[in-house]
Amino acid sequence: MGIIKASKLIYDYIRRDEEDHEEEVSRAIDQLTLDIQQGDFVAILGHNGSGKSTFAKQVNGILLPTEGTVWISGMDTRDDSHIWDIRKTAGMVFQNPDNQIIGNIVEEDVGFGPENLGVPTDEIWKRVDESLEAVGMTAYRLKSPNKLSGGQKQRVAIAGVMAMRPQCIILDEPTAMLDPNGRKEVIATLHELNQKEGITVLLITHYMEEAIDADRIIVMDDGRLVMDGTPREIFSRVKELKEYRLDVPQVTELAWELKEAGVKLPAGILTMEELMAELLPLFQEKYPKQVKLEEK
Repeated sequence: MGIIKASKLIYDYIRRDEEDHEEEVSRAIDQLTLDIQQGDFVAILGHNGSGKSTFAKQVNGILLPTEGTVWISGMDTRDDSHIWDIRKTAGMVFQNPDNQIIGNIVEEDVGFGPENLGVPTDEIWKRVDESLEAVGMTAYRLKSPNKLSGGQKQRVAIAGVMAMRPQCIILDEPTAMLDPNGRKEVIATLHELNQKEGITVLLITHYMEEAIDADRIIVMDDGRLVMDGTPREIFSRVKELKEYRLDVPQVTELAWELKEAGVKLPAGILTMEELMAELLPLFQEKYPKQVKLEEK
C-alpha cells in the first residue's frame, strides 16, 4: 500500500432543505480507486467539476467518504482517533495563500502549525529555519506577509506546512492566482522539495505545463479516474484529452498539429527542445543545400 490509497471511493454532496430533508444529491467522486507511492510527484488534471479538489480534501480528512475507503499511510480517514496523525502526514496548501497565512511576521506564521502540534519551542525554531531555507524565503523571515508577492506568499504557506514535517503535501491549484513568474517559483520549489526531501507531492492544477515534469499524471472526469500514466503517455493522447475538455502543453499541441499535417513526428513531445531535435533532421533532409549555405 502506498502513502495514499483510495478504494471504490464515492463522495456525494447532499443539499438539505430547512427541515433537514435530503433535497438534492450531487456525486463528486464515483468509484475512484488509486494508489500513490511515497516520494512520487503526481499531477491531477481535470476540468472544473471533475472531482479533483474534492479528492484533495478526502486525502487531508477535510471530507470523509460517503462510501469506500481512503487510507493515508495505512490510516483510515474515517477513524477519528487518527485524524490529527493523518493531517500531520498529509499537509494541505490551498489556492489562495491569504486564506492560509495568519501570522503578522513570516517566521511566526511558519511556526504556527508545529506550535499547535505541541512541538517544543527549540524544535519549532529549528523547523522554521529549515522550512524557510527549503523554500528560499529565509531573507524574508521578519517581513510582514502582506508585503510579499503572491508567489512569495504561497512559498510561505508551503513552508508552514513543511514545518509540521508531513510526508506528503497536497496542493489544490496553488498557482491559480499567481502571475507566470510566481507560478514558476512555486513549481520549482515543489520539485526541489520532492527531490531533496523525498516529500510526496500531489499537485492539482489546470496548467498543463506544470504537469510536464511530474512522475505521474492522473486525469479525472465526472468523479472518475479516466487516464493514468507518465506525462509522455498522457500527452500523447491529445484527442482524448480534448474530449475531456482539457488542453495540452502548447508545444505538444503544435507537434500534434504538425503530425496531423503529415510531418513525421513521435507522439507526446513535451518541450521545445524535443520538437526542434525532431524537426532539424527533417529540415536538413528536405533542404540540404540551404543547410550547407547556412553552415558556410
